[in-house]
Amino acid sequence: MTNYVISVNSTVDLPKEWLADRGVPVIPLKYTIDNETYDDMSGLTAKEFFQKLREGKMSVTTQVNPEQAREGLEKILKEGKDVLHLAFSSGLSGTYNSMRLAAEELREDYPERKIIVIDTLCACMGEGLLLYYALKHQAEGMDIDALAKWIDENKLHVCSNVTVDDLHHLQRGGRVSKTAAILGTMVQIKPIIHVNNEGKLNVIGKERGRKKSIQRIVDMSVERSKGWENEIIMITHGDCLEDAEYTAKLVREKMGIDNILINNIGTVIGSHTGPGVLAVFHMGEYR
Repeated sequence: MTNYVISVNSTVDLPKEWLADRGVPVIPLKYTIDNETYDDMSGLTAKEFFQKLREGKMSVTTQVNPEQAREGLEKILKEGKDVLHLAFSSGLSGTYNSMRLAAEELREDYPERKIIVIDTLCACMGEGLLLYYALKHQAEGMDIDALAKWIDENKLHVCSNVTVDDLHHLQRGGRVSKTAAILGTMVQIKPIIHVNNEGKLNVIGKERGRKKSIQRIVDMSVERSKGWENEIIMITHGDCLEDAEYTAKLVREKMGIDNILINNIGTVIGSHTGPGVLAVFHMGEYR
């Protein structure tokens, strides 16, 4: 079997220990807050980061540039290994394009190596779910070309069902108007969001109240996962563990799945969703 490594961007939002245990290299995006710049997954803890957002501080994110992408990929190639990189959605960042450009350059310098970069069209633990299954197939002996084909064929079956608690962060990102953010906040409107087939965030509905919005995203997961065997469900949250655990309880009751991975959303994606975001990730027939 070809000796190859699966690498990811930090927006995969899985626990650092989980990634380290499985030997997955991470090429990070960056974020700047309070005039300090950090690598995603480094610097501030989730509690410190989201507390700053609650205090009104702004976090500005930076995509991976081609030089950083090249450096991250070349470390693997220098070890004599091929690389399959799962990149952050091109619908949300220029990171995939940087990774692609770096791969093109590196193929000239390492003609004996395979370098495959895939636009996952996923974000956060949607990328994480693809990685979970990719690692499983790799361990079962699937070669790099077959695995790249499997990922391309299945990435649009990754479902991301999201609700946010604070409309103002969506407003800053241009997802809702300022007026809608103010009025929606006053009447406790919680938007329902998903990642579409272009890898972009779309507001597709709304609920009044937190509990109803959580129930809605779980019900969406129940509906969209019909006919699919999900080994694992992933849940991310913006420093609201109690709500994430309530979401997991509903998943167990309604989907009959006990294998659930819960983790804080990362600092880069959390910069745009704000504290209180909740999302459920699973495989399904359609997004």
